[in-house]
Amino acid sequence: QVHVMESGGGLVQSGGSLRLSCTVSGSILGLYTMAWHRQAQGKQRESVAVFTEAGTTEYAESVKGRFTISRDSAKNTIYLQMNSLKVDDTAVYYCNVDFIDSTTVRRANEWGKGTLVIVSS
Repeated sequence: QVHVMESGGGLVQSGGSLRLSCTVSGSILGLYTMAWHRQAQGKQRESVAVFTEAGTTEYAESVKGRFTISRDSAKNTIYLQMNSLKVDDTAVYYCNVDFIDSTTVRRANEWGKGTLVIVSS
């Protein structure tokens, strides 16, 4: 069984910063693409930042220059540093992971339960 756990959400004022963490644990042979998505109330879930298996990063236009995704492979953890936060960044942030399941030896995908970020004006 694989567990994906996000942390670091909270309430912050507009212009402030937060750092989210996502740690993967359990029956994992290897990690591939790891990404952050978010879903605001009444809106569809959207991709925010991706750390690809090639080691490159991709960002949504709305967060470019403000958010930075990074990865600590030794800890099976990715981070999302969020600076210059805006009210529109308010959402539940979810971590999504591609990995090789050691039980099935097959590629699989898992979501975390999310962490809430609220940006006040």
